Amino acid sequence: EVSIISSGVKIDGNLFSEGNVRIDGNVHGNVSVNGNLTIGDVSEINGEIKAKNITMNGKVFGKISTQEKLKLESKAYLKGDLITKYLIIEEGAYFEGSSHMNNSVSSEQKDG
Repeated sequence: EVSIISSGVKIDGNLFSEGNVRIDGNVHGNVSVNGNLTIGDVSEINGEIKAKNITMNGKVFGKISTQEKLKLESKAYLKGDLITKYLIIEEGAYFEGSSHMNNSVSSEQKDG
C-alpha cells in the first residue's frame, strides 16, 4: 500500500505515515515515514525528511535521514545535509550540503 500526494496538492504542515508514501506535490513541513518514500520529479519539499528508504527525483530543501538507503536519481535536487547507511547518486543529480554515512561500526573495527 502506498499513500500518494498528487502533483496538485500542497501541504503546509508536517506529514507522518506508518507505511509507504509517494509525494508528487509540495510539502512545507517535516516528513516522517516508517516505510519507503518516493519523491517525484515535480515535487518540492521544504523541511526535514526521515524514512527507511528514499528514492528522490524532485527538489528538497532540508535535512534527509534514512535508516537504510538514499537514492538521488538524475532529476534530484537536494540542498541540505544527509544521513544514510547507503548512498546512490545518479549522473545529473544535484547535491549541496554535507553527508554522513551511519553504518553501524563497532569500536573494535574503528580502532583496528
